[in-house]
Amino acid sequence: MKRRGLLALGAAATAVLVLGGGAVALVQPALRNGRLTERGRIVMGAISQALLEGSLPSGTSAASRELEALLGRIETALHGLPAHAQAEFSQLLALLGTAGGRLALAGLRPDWHEASLPQRQGALQSMRVSPVALRQQSYQALHDLVASAYFSDPSTWSALGYPGPLKL
Repeated sequence: MKRRGLLALGAAATAVLVLGGGAVALVQPALRNGRLTERGRIVMGAISQALLEGSLPSGTSAASRELEALLGRIETALHGLPAHAQAEFSQLLALLGTAGGRLALAGLRPDWHEASLPQRQGALQSMRVSPVALRQQSYQALHDLVASAYFSDPSTWSALGYPGPLKL
């Protein structure tokens, strides 16, 4: 195949992904009325576990409770964003919730909840160091939202060894 053919194929594949992903995001948004949908919760939960591995409490029940609390704080943070930012984040999560979007953006073949922790961490790392700006920006948005929702909550400070703000 000649170079022009490869470029045309790449452009066509990108257009299909954008149109298909946009259609999925409209039909199955990851945010509805400022709250994560079931699919959005699955994607954000799996990503949060991968990003916070080592910071979340050990033990299945404690980790599950903390993850649920974290998803609530993520919803609160998303609710505070302007409408256009909420819509963009909803589209990102909707794309990551599809097989094609997950493969294109994160390079992850199995579904988020089926992938092992190292697979999810590897997918996020590939987004972080990708030469494609869209993948890097997607990673940064996910990372910043999870980190701010987790580390801003006083209930997580003692596990981190942070005594809290100085009392004057």
